[in-house]
Amino acid sequence: LQGAMFHCSAWCYEDSTATMQQVQQCIKQCHVPLAQAQAIVTAKLEHFQDRLSRCTLHCNDKAKDALEAGGTEARVRGQLDACLAACGDDHLRLVPAMAKKMKDSLAALQQ
Repeated sequence: LQGAMFHCSAWCYEDSTATMQQVQQCIKQCHVPLAQAQAIVTAKLEHFQDRLSRCTLHCNDKAKDALEAGGTEARVRGQLDACLAACGDDHLRLVPAMAKKMKDSLAALQQ
């Protein structure tokens, strides 16, 4: 996409009769697909990061609750570590599907 954007932008200068405003408008249009692709990737990554953050917040809440209930710090630390590891493992398993969705969305842009 980036290469296509640069080729498109270079092509905008080929029309020697075009005004500077027309060239700028042409270049702006060339950037649209790349901007759309960046928006798709950013949105998917933000969603993934939000989900991971919610999971870690849940682990922290469970740890605070366990401490308030009288759990020892060492035991609670172990439970927190296990919970955080589970969050990481769960979210790592989501990466292939997320990558496929991103690729599919990006492929749809190029059509």
